[in-house]
Amino acid sequence: MRVIALRTLKSFWEQNASRLDAKEPILAWYRHTLKADWKSPAELKRDVRTASILKNGRAVFNIAGNKYRIVVWINYSYRVVYVRFIGTHVQYDRIDVQTI
Repeated sequence: MRVIALRTLKSFWEQNASRLDAKEPILAWYRHTLKADWKSPAELKRDVRTASILKNGRAVFNIAGNKYRIVVWINYSYRVVYVRFIGTHVQYDRIDVQTI
């Protein structure tokens, strides 16, 4: 899969020193996603059991023991994962994951 964009992920931990603990778990998620070849939400769920599958190609990944969340939109036919949101669990609770 291609992940758009690593820069978004990097800026998350670089802009706030208290989020430095997110760096390694986010990079682990990124590396895993690059190697993945998800053709459908079912394949994603089989590969990452903790992922939440939402409507219209959206998925939510728990990072660092559910301290952080990554919301993505996946174009399965083109094998592209677009990062739509990354934040703390509290920040995630304040957003509408279907429209972000």
